[in-house]
Amino acid sequence: MSRWVAVSAPRRTDLGRERVALNSSYVRALIGAGLTPLVVPPLIDPGRAGDALDGAAGLVLTGGEDVHPSSYGERPHPKLEETDQARDAVELALYRSARERGLPVLAICRGIQVVNVAMGGTLYQDLPSEHPSAVDHVDSKSRHALRVEPGSRLHQAVGAPASVNSRHHQAVKQLADGLRAVAWAEDGIIEGAEPANGDGAWLLAVQWHPEDDVEEGLFRAFARAVRPA
Repeated sequence: MSRWVAVSAPRRTDLGRERVALNSSYVRALIGAGLTPLVVPPLIDPGRAGDALDGAAGLVLTGGEDVHPSSYGERPHPKLEETDQARDAVELALYRSARERGLPVLAICRGIQVVNVAMGGTLYQDLPSEHPSAVDHVDSKSRHALRVEPGSRLHQAVGAPASVNSRHHQAVKQLADGLRAVAWAEDGIIEGAEPANGDGAWLLAVQWHPEDDVEEGLFRAFARAVRPA
């Protein structure tokens, strides 16, 4: 029986050629959890994005560029960084289709932002100016402390990490009604979310990068939720 999962990916220009480029750390983490990742390119027709989930046992939404604010009804902030509206449209459609199918979803970094927007929430477009604090969320080499809600699905999966490698330009601002926050940075920024009602399809969304820390607990929890397709 299939244990393959659909994985979103960004596109990059390398040596003058556009490429679909998924960091290999995601692949290694998923393989290590007993899953087979298959990449969904951000160039497919959003109206047919659900077809990419035919036969899939789960969905992983990965990190990358900013989510364009038009997807949640706002104008671009002057400090909005690189966006890819084609990727936004595909990933929003993938997540909504996964929910309809009852597929487990693991959302990482940009992924938590996509989930929040898909469910009606909004984002800080530029954290340094819209939510200034002593925590440097943008520094790719820094780590910060994390508070995890005891008893949450996230806590059951990873416990209470002393610190996380959370690096991001945007973050959840208004949390969607169907989600509940279960992890926070020291400055109150939401770093983890899961379904508000605690039931329905399995979902864990985190703002940091567990694939780079080889944080096996989160990927093992996802793998347990994945049922053979």
